[in-house]
Amino acid sequence: MSKIGIMGGTFDPIHTGHLLAAEKAREQCGLQEVWFIPSYMPPLKANEPGVSSEHRYGMVEAAVATNDSFRVLDIELKRGGVSYSFDTVSDLMNRYPGHAFAYIIGSDRINDLCKWYRIEELAELVTFIGLERPSEEVQFDQLPSFLKQRLTIVEMPPIGISSTDIRSRLSAGQSIQYMVPDTVYGYIRRHGLYES
Repeated sequence: MSKIGIMGGTFDPIHTGHLLAAEKAREQCGLQEVWFIPSYMPPLKANEPGVSSEHRYGMVEAAVATNDSFRVLDIELKRGGVSYSFDTVSDLMNRYPGHAFAYIIGSDRINDLCKWYRIEELAELVTFIGLERPSEEVQFDQLPSFLKQRLTIVEMPPIGISSTDIRSRLSAGQSIQYMVPDTVYGYIRRHGLYES
């Protein structure tokens, strides 16, 4: 059975930190591949994505093109509405019955796992790989035992890059080179994304 990592998010835009996190999780947890799944509308974020789902998908596609262990799926974008992980995993398990799935999540998402839609049922279907950043401590003791048993913590090197910062730098006319892969930088410039 193939072990597949799932990395969800708005990817608005995808950046070097996302890719490094995916590679670190793949390497340390013995994943065959990592599948990036851009969300249509994330349930626990107040703001809608800044650019269209088509462009967010295009940027992820450009970012993962050179890594044979990475791929991008558009299942949440095609489904529309709020992107619940439980629905996505149920869909993946129907489509790919010979795979075991592990959700790759950052420290902030680990700490709000209990708020996830149908989390107890989701935890029966997948394991979780939590990427702990030095700046964000995981509240491991606060998690219920059914989550502790299904969670592997992987230490992440500190990377001071965020999609929010990238968007504000672009709208201010500042450079984002080296914060995103060259392919993503080219995509953003070609389509004039995030310009004020």
